[in-house]
Amino acid sequence: MCGIVGALAKRDITPVLLQGLQRLEYRGYDSAGIAVVDAENAVQRRRTQGKVKNLEALINEQPLSGFCGISHTRWATHGVPSENNAHPHLCEDIALVHNGIIENHEELRKQQIEQGHEFDSETDTEVIVHLVHDEYKAEGDLFKAVQNSIKQLEGAYALGVIEQSNNNRLVAARKGSPLVIGIGEGEYFIASDVFALLGEAKKFIYLEDGDIADITLEGVTIYDVAGKQVTRAINETELKANNIGLGRYRHYMQKEIFEQAAVLKQTIEGRIGNGRLLDSCFGVDANEAFKTIEEVQIVACGTSYHAGVVAKYWFESIAGIPCHIEVASEFRYRPHIVNKKTLFVTISQSGETADTLAALQASAELGYANTLSICNVPESSLVRGSEWHLMTKAGPEIGVASTKAFTTQLAALLLLVVALGKHHLISKKTEVNIVRQLEILPEKVAEVLRLEPEIIKFAEAFEGANNALFLGRGEQYPVAMEGALKLKEVSYIHAEAYPAGELKHGPLALVDEHMPIVAVAPNNDLLEKLKSNLQEVQARGGKLFVFADKLASFEEAEGLSLIRVSEIDDIIAPIIYTIPLQLLAYHVAVIKGTDVDQPRNLAKSVTVE
Repeated sequence: MCGIVGALAKRDITPVLLQGLQRLEYRGYDSAGIAVVDAENAVQRRRTQGKVKNLEALINEQPLSGFCGISHTRWATHGVPSENNAHPHLCEDIALVHNGIIENHEELRKQQIEQGHEFDSETDTEVIVHLVHDEYKAEGDLFKAVQNSIKQLEGAYALGVIEQSNNNRLVAARKGSPLVIGIGEGEYFIASDVFALLGEAKKFIYLEDGDIADITLEGVTIYDVAGKQVTRAINETELKANNIGLGRYRHYMQKEIFEQAAVLKQTIEGRIGNGRLLDSCFGVDANEAFKTIEEVQIVACGTSYHAGVVAKYWFESIAGIPCHIEVASEFRYRPHIVNKKTLFVTISQSGETADTLAALQASAELGYANTLSICNVPESSLVRGSEWHLMTKAGPEIGVASTKAFTTQLAALLLLVVALGKHHLISKKTEVNIVRQLEILPEKVAEVLRLEPEIIKFAEAFEGANNALFLGRGEQYPVAMEGALKLKEVSYIHAEAYPAGELKHGPLALVDEHMPIVAVAPNNDLLEKLKSNLQEVQARGGKLFVFADKLASFEEAEGLSLIRVSEIDDIIAPIIYTIPLQLLAYHVAVIKGTDVDQPRNLAKSVTVE
């Protein structure tokens, strides 16, 4: 969601802060700002609505420089996108940036107004800077002021705080919202995402929930939620700034779609061998515990939720294990009846999704046997909070609309299905077949990517559309859900997915010659049922766009356009059929001229509830 970048060095850090914000643009935002302590020990601030390039232009007109500073890209929660609501927020000598949501902000604001404070914004964040200001006046020390202030906050926060009389101090704190400290050569940085600091630091400290860090050029001192000084691990990253460039592609979404053959190979590499799943795949302890697991509970949001719905089909039809799937934002707000031998599985690309993290925390009190996360970011809060984890190894995903994260999550989930299913219905023969399908998966993905020219022709028919339907049956229904989500995210066309058998129960009322209808049709046991459903659409003048297995005996006809997909096994069909739907959404968005990588109103990592 919002992006934070801070820096403390013996050089002008304004360019560092700007570059860091540019690297966080993929997260989604509506305004940007920067504040530095200048050579006269005064805080200088610049803020703009809109893109970071607007902030950069303002700074070119009204330069500022300093050795200590903070910057921010805001995604509106409290208050409309505007310059006044943009961060950093000031209160006399204090400047502050904040990610998260303060739930008791109204109460605090009322108290502060009664005390004589005046507010310049509609944000919840401004109450924090007034708190720190009052505590600083009382304590005379910035660190103690922040430490006292956060005790009065309810909700989630990642904070970066500076004060004008000291260009050698930066205070950072986190609770429920990610924050990392970057360690350079005699200089220090903070950011909400490691990507912001690539090129400036290779070593990072990931703050734990409740941590507060006192950062000076002499070093970093960290205290935990109890106020005890602690040591946090220093991690090194192999990521490089050039790893996240566009290369020959027009958009990150397109680049990441075409990376899928390579990253899927990375997902399965080292986890299978000699036709079998390696016992070490999830760890020795996990392998032993899996023998006692009777059920699986999956919790996720958005695209990751769709991956979980596919996995439910796999767990129950292949492994014979009952599986429940729920949206994370709903999970913790209802009572649960838990089989104590249930594995609790969370799925998230970033590992910082607030609702998924909250569900994981709630699971601890509900009596689940074990917790396991499937994630793309090794040092994320989700991975650190789970008993076991499996990394998808998808590499950086910059486009807001998730693509390679989804398919690698599916591959990882299929590995989990085998790991658990070996102790239930999966025979050695079935395991060998699944492993074989995973081995040829990258090759099959490369084949379907070659359909791009045909898909572009499909996309042209969507240019004037305002609505679209996506249809699938069985495990292809969640694939249709993901296809509809991709189209609405990047093209702003209203799109919905239905199990094809549900057409007669309402959606047929929407069908006319103006609504494109997309169907995925692998050659499986439900093919004839699907064909019957599609005939219902044709009979009502609907325009069908079908992705069908070469052996599915479809023929082009009036109102039915067809792209043939190479023959594939049912097991990996959900992964394969996802990809043409991603390409369709991408090319429709390009034709419509939308902001493909940063769709309006959306954020890459939803770190607030």
